[in-house]
Amino acid sequence: MKLKNCLTCLLGSAILAFGLYHIHSFSQVTEGGQLGLTLLLRHWFSVSPALSSFIINCICYFIGWRTLGKTFIGYSAVCTLGFSATFWICEQFPPLWPQLVDFPLAACLLGALFVGAGTGLCVRVGGAPSGDDGLVMSISKVLNIKIEYVYIFFDLLIIGLSLTYIPLKRIAYSIATATLSSWIIGIIQRLPKKDL
Repeated sequence: MKLKNCLTCLLGSAILAFGLYHIHSFSQVTEGGQLGLTLLLRHWFSVSPALSSFIINCICYFIGWRTLGKTFIGYSAVCTLGFSATFWICEQFPPLWPQLVDFPLAACLLGALFVGAGTGLCVRVGGAPSGDDGLVMSISKVLNIKIEYVYIFFDLLIIGLSLTYIPLKRIAYSIATATLSSWIIGIIQRLPKKDL
């Protein structure tokens, strides 16, 4: 494991946690995949994403370990700890932009930017800030499918479940943010190494 990659994982997971807490947690515009699942668990069972993401990550990383190897597990552990710690710190303060609940398009775009950039940085160096990222990376590698398409599938599955607590009119924004964040992750992952 390289120190530069570990620092990239910490930065990416901090960006991701910051955006998830300050935008998606309060705007009623959700993400799909495991991030959306943590918000679903938070809403229905009052389980903090700091805890639920750690548990889900451990399960998914165990599943993806054979495909992606030990280095992936190391970087993903850094991402997981960075995400959980940053989210826990964010929870100690009120949200920065609670008014985003009245501006779902802004929440959609800002949320996608934070999630896409944060996750993209982690995935680029071989780590996964959330368990489904490892699962998506494994499926993408095994089936030779672009990573953004695999993300979209899992995102739409969780967004469908989110209809249990998010108004139907907000789901369109959730689909848009999931699609945009998946696209950003794919772009960052494919950038030539010298560009970052």
